[in-house]
Amino acid sequence: MRRGIVSAGNWLVDTIKFIKTYPTAGNLVTIEKVESGFGGCAHNVLADLAHLESGIPLYAGGCVGRDAWGDEIMTTIERMGIDAEGMCRVDAATSYTDVMADMTSGSRTFFHHHGANAEFGEEHVEKIKAEAKIFHLGYLLLLKRMDAADEQYGIVAARVLEKLQQRGYKTSVDVVSEEGNRFREVILPCLKYMNYFIVNEIEAGACFGRSLRDAQGEILLDEVEAAARFLLAEGVNDAVVIHFPEGGFGMLASGEMCYEPSFRVPASEIVSSVGAGDAFCAAMLYALHEELPLARALQTANAAAWFNLHSATATDGAPTLKQIEEFLKDRGL
Repeated sequence: MRRGIVSAGNWLVDTIKFIKTYPTAGNLVTIEKVESGFGGCAHNVLADLAHLESGIPLYAGGCVGRDAWGDEIMTTIERMGIDAEGMCRVDAATSYTDVMADMTSGSRTFFHHHGANAEFGEEHVEKIKAEAKIFHLGYLLLLKRMDAADEQYGIVAARVLEKLQQRGYKTSVDVVSEEGNRFREVILPCLKYMNYFIVNEIEAGACFGRSLRDAQGEILLDEVEAAARFLLAEGVNDAVVIHFPEGGFGMLASGEMCYEPSFRVPASEIVSSVGAGDAFCAAMLYALHEELPLARALQTANAAAWFNLHSATATDGAPTLKQIEEFLKDRGL
């Protein structure tokens, strides 16, 4: 029986700059403090999974530069006990993102340089030979070669995902939130080659074609359910999971569905929301790998996000599985 999780795609350096409030165009704001850490879908998901201490084998895939940051990322992967055979060094700068973290609202704004991630392509995925159970790819919309047009499949990522399924993997995809209309163009052709699609409400709504919130900004659970049904109807094989600050919603191909509210964190206690979505995703991948019941899977993922909100960087607040279990037990779950 296959066991293990591959997470491949974006690797980058996050420099988080804390500001009291985001300024309007042309105005000045003081940076209160600066913290740096590694980020990107592949890194965050693997770091969070490694922190769980679940014993599941973990495998890394992606491209980093032949530079000091690339060296440090490779050292970090080794230190976390993650198999790095799928990592490639390329002649481009290691990708980075400047994150502006609003200390008043808890929101964050990203300024990204593609760098080495733009080199990650089909040939790099083919070099990954791990006999794992799940292959997680992300972020689409931020991997230039994966997002490129393909004459047969529509998008290169769709071709890659089908080949991964043919190799015996359960495929999982995450995407990045961005402004624009590329979601349907890039993501819809990939849906039928995904086993799992784990996204936030903004990304799910962009694929669905309409917002999952009302004019006052309130989440519309009926619309969340409709979006999940749409994504499954468009081809997602096994499960769609949509997460948002208010909670998490999952729907299986069998029709089973579940909503679990999030564990609330007072605004004054939120250090940063950077990486909260990846924390949710990592815990959900663990739950899917272990075939946990849907309600328990969502509770586990919500708990992981709760821990993340108390930390400045994307993964420093990642809990162990024991901590999550104790957290849920304390709340009567």
